[in-house]
Amino acid sequence: MLVSVSLFSARAAQGEKFRNTEIEYRNPPGKILDMVKAYVRAERAAPVPEQPLPLRFIPAAELADASGVATVYRLGHSSVLMRLDGQYVLTDPVFSERASPVQWMGPKRFHPLPFELEALPQIATVVISHDHYDHLDKASVLALDHKVGRYVAPLGVGNHLRRWGIAADKITELDWWQSVSVDGLQFTATPAQHFSGRGLTDRDETLWAGWAIESRDARIFFSGDSGYFGGFREIGERLGPFDLTLIETGAYNRLWSQIHMLPEESVQAHIDLRGEVMLPIHNSTFDLALHDWYEPLERAAIAAERQGVRLVTPIIGAPLQVNAPNETEAWWRDAVVSGEVQLATDL
Repeated sequence: MLVSVSLFSARAAQGEKFRNTEIEYRNPPGKILDMVKAYVRAERAAPVPEQPLPLRFIPAAELADASGVATVYRLGHSSVLMRLDGQYVLTDPVFSERASPVQWMGPKRFHPLPFELEALPQIATVVISHDHYDHLDKASVLALDHKVGRYVAPLGVGNHLRRWGIAADKITELDWWQSVSVDGLQFTATPAQHFSGRGLTDRDETLWAGWAIESRDARIFFSGDSGYFGGFREIGERLGPFDLTLIETGAYNRLWSQIHMLPEESVQAHIDLRGEVMLPIHNSTFDLALHDWYEPLERAAIAAERQGVRLVTPIIGAPLQVNAPNETEAWWRDAVVSGEVQLATDL
């Protein structure tokens, strides 16, 4: 059943581009030049890890048993596997070696996958936040399709899936504030402050969104990509509180902070959402910005402590129970070869 809980649409009228509620994000020539200069001048101590990151390989037998309590596994970047009400939900599956239109160049994965692809169980629902290459990977979608029951995505993203050969009756596309129930789980698309496009001519032709996911015993928020904006407070008021928030924390810079939150803003977004526990995602897998690879987690940890927020940072592949999350370690500090974590707070 598809339910619209608001008449508001991100699209102003038929044929127009999708748009944000608070800003119009554009990159004028002057801003693009500033970005180029920033990349040329950047001096980073650790853009990528110098040694293998800690990782837990998920046994196939563990995935085969979906009878346990609500549990999430970080698979890397924004790919998260959730076991909810005896079924699996997967967000933004990107399992290729590079987050790129081609596999011979582009940001390369820091760590292997924590599972064998063929060992993944049946996935009741794949949730997609938007169509950027580090969130929507054609090769991963096609490799998984025989295991997937339903794709839930923002408006327009289904066009990519259908073009790749995904059956139309497996795809549900939602506007902001619309909801759909799939096998007893409730998925609601929520506003985000970002943009879309996979090429030079398709800017903002598909919608971007966060997602509120509700099962019998858990409420989870998945942010997708977003700058910090007033929408988080409205989401928290309308759909919260949330037992666990999966919040974008990485690939940021002040030059593009309108569409990618700084870590301190990610923590504030969690507070606005009325979240109980925060898990930072969108980090530790690809080099997509100018900060050191470990900086998003370190800055988020500092901000969370100051704000009294419970932060969990499981290693890739480790299970985390949604309603009784175990304490986690600051594992990234041990992975820094120099032994000294440095922060470039001007980013």
